[in-house]
Amino acid sequence: MKKYSKLIIAVIIALIFIGTFVFLYQKSQPKPVAYNEFLPKKGDIARTTIITGKIEPRNEVSIKPLISGIITEITKEAGVYVQAGEVIAKVTVIPEMSSLSSAESRVRMAEINLKQAKTDFEREKNLYDKKLVSAEEFDKVSQALQQAHEEKMAADDALQVVRDGVSRSNANASSTLIRSTISGVILDIPVKVGNSVIPSNSFNDGTTIANVANMNDLIFKGNIDETEVGQLKENMPMKITIGAMHNTKFDASLEYISPKALENNGANQFEIKAAVNIANGRNIRSGYSANAEIVLDKVTGVLTLPESAINFEGDSTFVYIVKGSSDKKTYERKPVTTGLSDGVNIEIKKGLTAKDKVRGPQIVGEDDNK
Repeated sequence: MKKYSKLIIAVIIALIFIGTFVFLYQKSQPKPVAYNEFLPKKGDIARTTIITGKIEPRNEVSIKPLISGIITEITKEAGVYVQAGEVIAKVTVIPEMSSLSSAESRVRMAEINLKQAKTDFEREKNLYDKKLVSAEEFDKVSQALQQAHEEKMAADDALQVVRDGVSRSNANASSTLIRSTISGVILDIPVKVGNSVIPSNSFNDGTTIANVANMNDLIFKGNIDETEVGQLKENMPMKITIGAMHNTKFDASLEYISPKALENNGANQFEIKAAVNIANGRNIRSGYSANAEIVLDKVTGVLTLPESAINFEGDSTFVYIVKGSSDKKTYERKPVTTGLSDGVNIEIKKGLTAKDKVRGPQIVGEDDNK
């Protein structure tokens, strides 16, 4: 009995040994290489580029005061639409002492001249009534009195303008009222009540009271690399994507390409501008970041193949044509002429037909990934 037990154990060990040997042998055998296969097909290929930029109003105007003074009232706020001529803020004048002194002196001189003109007129009128002077002489005195009156009024107005920034005769056109020069949306009011403001002159830009822009006329502004700018033309269509608006897309038309390059991080780039077609009712804000997609080149109805199936050697390109049956395949190397590529598919100009099955990259299995 013990003899049979030892024999059975020996047989089991032998079977385990043989099974292990067969398993390892099978694992060590090279697996047949499998490849993806593609059939050329008709399609369209477009080569595009993406330009990063932002949305801006075409015309943005800085509203500045005409006189120096202090902001006493702001009648509008950012985001409000204003018509040209509407008052945005009010300013209290800070007169210059030299100008004020000159204006006061002019008023005093005008009062003296007016008083003398009145005296001359009364004297001349008495003589004229007695027919002791001619009408011509009396007319000259009357004219002098009128001129003295006008000079006194002008001196008073000048003093009021210097002192108050407004006079009785030009109250409606007062320079103390800061008005919008265009119709549009107020983008920003960078001043507050109590701030001092000055007008623009040859020495400084002046204080900006508000920035106003027409938000119905927007442009996309961005930069494109010098390697691609040569393929751009005015009026080329573009697609503008605004990420802040849930990737909303708008149509645009290229209207400006800078003739001069700007260096940006060591690369030469050219500024471009495109008119953006905004749908009615869409609220676009100035300064939104956006991407512009431009089709640089496009072919339609051509024979295409995945670019991964193309083999490149120097300036030559070739593919491997699948020959034979599924049990025994062979591959024939064949040169082809390629055209436009979009990074995924490539145009086949010459060397293939729609019936030629082409070998692609090797299929990677689970064992190959380990």
